[in-house]
Amino acid sequence: MVTFAMATTFRQEYIDLLRYYYYVGGMPEVVQSFTESNDFNEVRDIQIRILSSYEQDFSKHAPNDVVPRIRMLWNSIPAQLTKENKKFIYSLIKEGARAKEYELALLWLIDCGLMHKVHRVTAPSIPLKAYEDPRAFKLFLLDVGLLSCMTRLRQDTLLDGNDLFKEFKGALTEQYVLQQLITLKGVETYYWTNDRGSAEIDFIIDNGNNVIPIEVKAEINLQAKSLKAYRDKFDPRISIRTSMTNYKDEGWLLNLPLWAVGTIADMDGDTSR
Repeated sequence: MVTFAMATTFRQEYIDLLRYYYYVGGMPEVVQSFTESNDFNEVRDIQIRILSSYEQDFSKHAPNDVVPRIRMLWNSIPAQLTKENKKFIYSLIKEGARAKEYELALLWLIDCGLMHKVHRVTAPSIPLKAYEDPRAFKLFLLDVGLLSCMTRLRQDTLLDGNDLFKEFKGALTEQYVLQQLITLKGVETYYWTNDRGSAEIDFIIDNGNNVIPIEVKAEINLQAKSLKAYRDKFDPRISIRTSMTNYKDEGWLLNLPLWAVGTIADMDGDTSR
C-alpha cells in the first residue's frame, strides 16, 4: 500500500503528534490556543476552565436531585477507564451504588454529548444492534484532552513516555480510537467479550458489509491473544490491530497505525488495498 509505505517515513513525527493530541485534544478553543502559542500550560488552563463550566452546567440545567449523582458518575470515568476490563462498574462511583440510582444521571450526560456509551454485543453478527447487551457497556468522555486533564497528567509524563503513565496510556488510546470511530459515517461501534470474560475485543464495528474486530494497543506490544481467540471462534474476513507500529498485512490480521484509524470505514474485507 503506497500511501502507508510513504507515511512510514514520517512515523516518528506522526507518533509525536498523536501524543500531543492525547494532551491537547480537539476542543476548538484549546486547539486554537495551542496552534497560536504552543503553550502546554495554557492548554491545561483552558481545559480546566472547560471542565469547571461543565460542572457548573450540571447545577444550572439538570434536576436538583440528580446533580450529585451526575457529578459522582462524571468524576468516576478516569478510574473506570484505568481498569484492564473497562466495562462500567457502578460500585466505582461509590460502594453499593446501583444502576437504577444513576440511570437519569447517565442519560443526562449522554444526551448532553459529554459521554459516549459503547455497548457489549453477545455475538458479532450483522446487524450488531440486534445483539446488544443493555447491561454491559463502557463509557468514554467527549474528548481525549479533557480526559488527560481530569487525571492531572503532566506534560512530561505524557509526552516523554514516563513509566508512571504506563497504566493510563491504554485508557487514553482507547478514548482516542473511539473518538475516531464515532465520526465514521454509517458505522456502529460496540465491543465484545466472551461469556466468561476471559477474552475481550476493544471495539467491534458494523460498516454495513462486515463486522470488523479492532484490538487497540497503546504502544508496540503486539500480543493479540483475545483477537486470535475471536478469530478462531468467528473467522472474520478482516481483523484489525491498531498500535504505534507500522502498517503490515499478515493475511488474517491487519496491523494499522493508530494515526490511520479513520481509514477503517473504507475497508470491505480486502486488506490488500
